[in-house]
Amino acid sequence: MKTNIAIHLLLLIMTMTVSCGRKKVEFATDNMMVRIAEVEIEPSHLEAYKAILIEEAEASVRLESGVITIFPMFEKENPTLIKILEIYANEEAYKAHLKTPHFQHYKTETEKMVISLNLLDMDAMDKETMSNIFRKLGQ
Repeated sequence: MKTNIAIHLLLLIMTMTVSCGRKKVEFATDNMMVRIAEVEIEPSHLEAYKAILIEEAEASVRLESGVITIFPMFEKENPTLIKILEIYANEEAYKAHLKTPHFQHYKTETEKMVISLNLLDMDAMDKETMSNIFRKLGQ
């Protein structure tokens, strides 16, 4: 069941990413950097945090060719627990992202709102299928 949810989520993300009007970027799935950020937010700051995060994610995808997606979501049962799926074309794109004004704004403005942050570096189990998803969405 979790696998199906993950596949559907990835398809949704890629559809949203392709349709956002950004210039097309060539990349290899072997070099992609995939991360899930788990963030717990102080409840009194939740709405302000969400607004800043949504702004940062949109700007990152729109302005940075190496940002494939930054897709924030929250747990239905506990909306202060945020998960962010981040996919970058490669590690250099990630490092460049960290230096952008929109990311720096996000980081400084939300610093006191965050209770905890856990960054999980991920690797695709089936990179061929991941490549096919990108190809299919590009049609």
